[in-house]
Amino acid sequence: MLTDLTDALRDSYGVHAAELHRIHAGTNTINYRIVDETGQRWFAKIYRGDLERERAAIELTEFARDGDVPVPAVRRTLDGDLICERVPMSLWEFVDGETAEGGLTGARWQAVGTVLGRLHRRLAEHPAAMPTRQPAVGVRDVGKAPRSFDRVIDGYASRARLSPFEQWAWEAAKERRGLLDRAGAILAELPDLTVQIVHGDLASPNLILCGDEVAAVIDFQPPSPRFIAWEIARIGCDPRTLMLGDDWIDGLAELLVAYRDEHPAAHVDDLVSSVATGCAYTLTSTYPLAEPLEDPGAVTPSLELYARARHETALVMLERLPDVQERLRERLIPRP
Repeated sequence: MLTDLTDALRDSYGVHAAELHRIHAGTNTINYRIVDETGQRWFAKIYRGDLERERAAIELTEFARDGDVPVPAVRRTLDGDLICERVPMSLWEFVDGETAEGGLTGARWQAVGTVLGRLHRRLAEHPAAMPTRQPAVGVRDVGKAPRSFDRVIDGYASRARLSPFEQWAWEAAKERRGLLDRAGAILAELPDLTVQIVHGDLASPNLILCGDEVAAVIDFQPPSPRFIAWEIARIGCDPRTLMLGDDWIDGLAELLVAYRDEHPAAHVDDLVSSVATGCAYTLTSTYPLAEPLEDPGAVTPSLELYARARHETALVMLERLPDVQERLRERLIPRP
């Protein structure tokens, strides 16, 4: 692999690697930090999936970058291609910083809100799909959720022995199964919300921070229309942040105010409804409760911690939802 990568860097990019460092992050790619003979650093992504999907994701990244969203620049091959298919791989500028997996605190809320507003303002112009207003029940097909949870619950019940994590996941799945009607009611009570092209996977591992500033948004998905309230919740209600304590409520309000300042055309309903959509989506998702059954190799200690945090986050959002929505309305909707 390293020889192939070194050869591809030289022959396809004109980059002569002096150092190759494996980065143990990412699920669908194998990643390396490259230092070339001049000391410049690069980020290489080696793909294991559909290259057309990956190419579309890179093109969306470039579209966002052209709108002044902080995303890394992709280096094209000497032939002008986005992907070198001989490995296959893409090559990017290396961005210093750390992921937001430590949670959002302090001035980071406003910084993330500004970048997220700029991102959605730019992606609203993407030709693949113009923004529309759609019923919020489209955020999640709650009708399919009972069958998904029943498969998980029955799968654990059929096992002779369960590990401690599997036992916990079984109990958590049963608890969430009992809350699906409430999740459906939450979405049914929301107004129509905006659907447009979004990043697609804007969780904390895909947000690079340098101090309190956003250094880069990474790992875009191919362009697909989704609810922007859902994407706001992906980062604003990330489990790693909510587990830090109740400061997330005021922090989220700061994020949304900064978002609206950067994207004045955004509908207030989308912003106020972000916690509700995040709550309903998380309550009805079997990930990662189902991983020991569906993909045992993906179960790591960090995934187990995330699973517990995600479950707890769903319950916290459900419990605090009326209070949080009211506080967001107070910040975002001016009184007559």
